[in-house]
Amino acid sequence: MTTVVSLGSNLGDREGHLRAGLELLTARFALLSLSPVYESAPVGVTDQPAFLNCVAVLDTDDAEAVLVAAHDAEDMRGRLRGRRWGPRTLDVDVVAVDRRVSADPRLTLPHPRVHERAFVLVPWFDADPEAELVGHGLVRDLVRRTDIDAVRRVDRRGVRRGGG
Repeated sequence: MTTVVSLGSNLGDREGHLRAGLELLTARFALLSLSPVYESAPVGVTDQPAFLNCVAVLDTDDAEAVLVAAHDAEDMRGRLRGRRWGPRTLDVDVVAVDRRVSADPRLTLPHPRVHERAFVLVPWFDADPEAELVGHGLVRDLVRRTDIDAVRRVDRRGVRRGGG
């Protein structure tokens, strides 16, 4: 019973926003694994700063509780929901919950287009090399089909340790 979440930030203290989001999530759910932090160019709306991204694997299958925690983390960091794919202090997406499939517009599982997004797949593979995305196959195979040059691993131990 695992839930995969992707965290991203491209405004302000990007590392601090990721750390705060992760701290809120791990206060509510056990952390099974955490990827290194990657930097990536924005997708969709390109006239904005680069993102820092990471993926966490949580020990829960309570998708609703994780979604609430994700929104709480975003709100805590001042996320404004204006422009689609626009800049944000913190974006926390529920990517996958076990092998669950849902077309609910509030929480579509797996997350739409995740199978095409190197900024999620590459960190997810680091966090869980045996991961599988239901309906799409092994994450390691999906990584090979993406533009892995679009993401760059950065050494951000502060996110991992919860300190600076």
